Amino acid sequence: MSNEPDRAWWKEASVYQVYPRSFNDSDGDGIGDLQGIRNRVDYFDELGVDVVWLCPVYDSPNVDMGYDIRDYRSVMDEMGTMGDWEGLLDDVHDRGMKLVMDLVVNHTSDEHEWFQQSRDPDGEKDDWYIWREGDPDEPPNNWISLFGGPAWTYDEGREAWYLHLFDEKQPDLNWENPDVREAIYDMMNFWLEKGIDGFRMDAISCISKPHGLPDADTGEDWFDMDLYFNGPRIHEFMQEMAAETYENYDVMLIGETPGADPEEAKKYYDDGVDMVVHFDHMDVTYGPGGKWSPDYVGMETLASAGDDALDEMLNTMDLADLQEAIRYWDEGVGDEWNCLYMGSHDQTRAVSRFGDAHDYHRESATLVATFLLTQRATPFLYQGDEIGMTNADWDREDIRDVEARGQVDILMEEHDVPYETIAPFVRNRSRDNARTPMQWDDSEHAGFTDGDPWIQVNDDYERINAERAMADPDSIFHYYRRLLDLRSESEVLVYGDTEYVLPDETYPNVWAHRRTLGDEAVLVVLNWQDEPRDVSGVEGVESPVLFGNYEQRDGTTLQPYEARICDLG
Repeated sequence: MSNEPDRAWWKEASVYQVYPRSFNDSDGDGIGDLQGIRNRVDYFDELGVDVVWLCPVYDSPNVDMGYDIRDYRSVMDEMGTMGDWEGLLDDVHDRGMKLVMDLVVNHTSDEHEWFQQSRDPDGEKDDWYIWREGDPDEPPNNWISLFGGPAWTYDEGREAWYLHLFDEKQPDLNWENPDVREAIYDMMNFWLEKGIDGFRMDAISCISKPHGLPDADTGEDWFDMDLYFNGPRIHEFMQEMAAETYENYDVMLIGETPGADPEEAKKYYDDGVDMVVHFDHMDVTYGPGGKWSPDYVGMETLASAGDDALDEMLNTMDLADLQEAIRYWDEGVGDEWNCLYMGSHDQTRAVSRFGDAHDYHRESATLVATFLLTQRATPFLYQGDEIGMTNADWDREDIRDVEARGQVDILMEEHDVPYETIAPFVRNRSRDNARTPMQWDDSEHAGFTDGDPWIQVNDDYERINAERAMADPDSIFHYYRRLLDLRSESEVLVYGDTEYVLPDETYPNVWAHRRTLGDEAVLVVLNWQDEPRDVSGVEGVESPVLFGNYEQRDGTTLQPYEARICDLG
């Protein structure tokens, strides 16, 4: 990298992801809404973020919580009106921030008028989705849904099978049909003309399917990534999309591209995407069997170990694996740009997963913040990260996540165990953990709603809430706020080259990296463990500390979950 960085506003920005259904309810129906978000816009401003990413608020039956869209150009009744959305856009822009919308175009809801019309084999939209005729007892191929179960559902009305890589109520659109693509581009331009500042493209690498839809040779894997992602026409479609929609707008384009490695990601950059969402660092706390496999823990352990011990086992992380994942993408994309997140609506809570939410809640949450905001990537905060929201306990009847419900049924049947045995898996794997209501204060329902919340509130809301955090100058919230300010003022933290220093055999649980830009250099060092560690062998650790999560520092000894940013001159 040259001393003169290739600047872009979206590289320097920080993004705050809002899950509207769980953010703030203004009308007492128990569901977060657009007016509720408007009532909290000053909160974003106080925190110091630059971009608000709004998860889907389109009309939807909410089988997958808004990612099953019934009408792309309407706001769901539970969220309010288009006027509320327009007011939110104005509120965000008035404070100098930007608004990014989710774009979900691999699939729609089965209640979308396009799908309803497509059920008529003689209609104008008969091939807007992926249909196959055949024996109603034998699916067209052996594909498995990403949510579990078959990827095909037989429609009695049309007497044919339709493909759904996700839930059966989320049929996949047929991107081979140019009329489908034109309708999607028209919809995108509808929102761009309204003044949005970009799209986060959900599961965009799924839109092109392999010719002939061959059977998967799954082996020991539960699905075949080569068939599901990055299909033969994906980049043709992406380039056409850019030319027909966002190419002439100064907007942020975030591609969620499961199945893409850095080399494949470079093709998306060439297509016009600014950054891709990767998942490698999200896999480092899973065992070899994947997210929902209990094999590396064992059912007997699940049934007998205490909650704290299970949380630790289910979130075990080798810091070297995390560095490998970060380095792989940082070096792999070269001069292109990454985004980085430690939590999202599809992941569990960052402090529960990567830190110690029990004994070192503030320390580990601020360590994770330091890690996130000092990488060469646009940082994405998920709502509640900034106050250290944690995972919850779940009774089976309280689970709302369609993925978790399916996997719970599979685990109980395959292992012949009661729900209580696998409940720790739900606490440490279910997406519902990220979807508990935002904890605003210590009043009933955490100040989220005056009604009955659509999903349970975490029991720890009296201790962990925004009101309390904002009143405490040493809180996680104010740590994020000050660190966001530092990042916005420091080009080396945005554009600097990265040299990875630790972990190594001497310091296996200590992370360190240097950022360098011209004559500026900083050392970021993180003691990712619950005990002190002397790091006297790390060059620069005794340099003046620009920022850290401990006020009292002890030379070369790092306290549990201590984070330092040192000025190397």
